[in-house]
Amino acid sequence: MVVPGIAALYEFVVKGRKRLGYRVQMDTTASNVVKTEHDGPFAQLMVSNRKLEDPTIVLLRIENNGATNIDEGDYSRSHADDTGITITFTDRHVVGAVITEVSDTNMSSSFQNGGGFTVKETVLELPKVPMNRGEHYKVLCALERADGGAGARQYPPPHVECTIKGGVGGGGRIQETKSRTGTPKRVLALIGFLVAIVVAQLVIFASSGDSAPLDCATGQVRLTGSTAFEPVAREAAKSYQDLCPGSSFAFEFRGSGEGLQTLDQAGPDVIAFSDGEKPSGLPRLLPRPIAFFLFTLVVNGDAGVQDLTLDQIKQIYSGKIANWQEIGGNDVPIRLISRNPGSGTRAAFQRRVLAGAREPGSNSDDCRSLDPGSPAGVVRCARDTTETVLRTVAATPGAMGYSELGAAADRKGLVSIRINGHPATVADADHGTYPFWETEFGYTYGEPAANSVAASFLRYLTNQTGADIIRSHGDRPCAELANPQLCRPT
Repeated sequence: MVVPGIAALYEFVVKGRKRLGYRVQMDTTASNVVKTEHDGPFAQLMVSNRKLEDPTIVLLRIENNGATNIDEGDYSRSHADDTGITITFTDRHVVGAVITEVSDTNMSSSFQNGGGFTVKETVLELPKVPMNRGEHYKVLCALERADGGAGARQYPPPHVECTIKGGVGGGGRIQETKSRTGTPKRVLALIGFLVAIVVAQLVIFASSGDSAPLDCATGQVRLTGSTAFEPVAREAAKSYQDLCPGSSFAFEFRGSGEGLQTLDQAGPDVIAFSDGEKPSGLPRLLPRPIAFFLFTLVVNGDAGVQDLTLDQIKQIYSGKIANWQEIGGNDVPIRLISRNPGSGTRAAFQRRVLAGAREPGSNSDDCRSLDPGSPAGVVRCARDTTETVLRTVAATPGAMGYSELGAAADRKGLVSIRINGHPATVADADHGTYPFWETEFGYTYGEPAANSVAASFLRYLTNQTGADIIRSHGDRPCAELANPQLCRPT
């Protein structure tokens, strides 16, 4: 729709930018006047004490009906020639002419001191008059019969000649126009053109029936990997399946690390989503950046904290701070709920927040008390999915964990933690002030066939609909970042 519309506007507006027009508003005889008490001077039109032969009166309107202004230099005659427009009256001599109306008083100066306004028997020459868009002037001419014959007769209409540089229609020549009592033909033509395009598109759409879009693929693909990305993947898969009925999906989300191992063993027809890049030793797996993924630390509401510095977080996870009261919170012991090793979210937390330090191992099964035989210290436990981490933190006094931002939003009993005073937003992460983020990658076993469900679904995740789903979960497509290179593999 856009391209034809631009073409139409170019044709109807841009190409017609310089145009002069004229109208013959009156061309009438003044002979054979019917005698009345009001005929006055019209009964005896004279010149040099001689009665005019078959006199006529003509009123012409000259107008700029193009899209831009016309200057003296736009008239095609040489600069040495002051004449811009020539009006020829067949079989009639010009007895006199006068400018009766100008739409802008600035045009009057073009007719003063001669200014190219001359009469040559049957020809009237008008000067090169600058006119802004839509401006006009009128010329009233008195004429008489040139052949010396007797009796009134019908004369051909005046012949007006002028060439404008950069004009259209007749090589840029002046064109006769009509009185504008209705919608201009140019506008009607443009409307008709656009209506035809819309009708054609409706016909094409109707004829397509319920057939799937061209990028749809049939078959099945298994989605595995990150539990943090699972809600996005499931929603996008349902949307894709509604659009492409011949496709189907199987789901197996048990963490980024396990998903990558599954893909490496299963081969094609599997997509593994990973929070961050794959580990070494998996050379057959190819990454595709999907989204800029935000994570957040969450605490149980009774911890009494909302903002932590990076240094405080590192001290908490190293065991140097064991009670929230030590950093201004409530008198509640800290309990850390982590993801199992192999989790992409855990790897992102260690890399982005703990500066590469590894979390200590678990020392509790119930996340509330130390297992028998464990040395004294902060209670630590691990869970295998994002959902179980969030449920455990919400149910455990003093607990803290981490998850994908969208999954933690609006959870009862949970508080999302700011880091160094900055919330988990794309703007803060994009500008380097919020550290807990990661690129979400979609991995395939080699390059999938272009017509496969795997390839089509990965393209779908980065087009408008897939991008909308990603944004609805609080994250961003990589292409929308101020610094898209953040999403690229390092």
